Amino acid sequence: MKVYNKLVRDKIPEIIAGDNGKTCITRIMADDEYLESLNTKMQ
Repeated sequence: MKVYNKLVRDKIPEIIAGDNGKTCITRIMADDEYLESLNTKMQ
């Protein structure tokens, strides 16, 4: 299984599942973790 440590927008996992029947494992980050990941992405 491939692992992608990425921030995704709303509905992206549903779109992936709908297009080809694949599944995604997601989680909702805590606010501080989300802000840290977002800052890393923006740099």
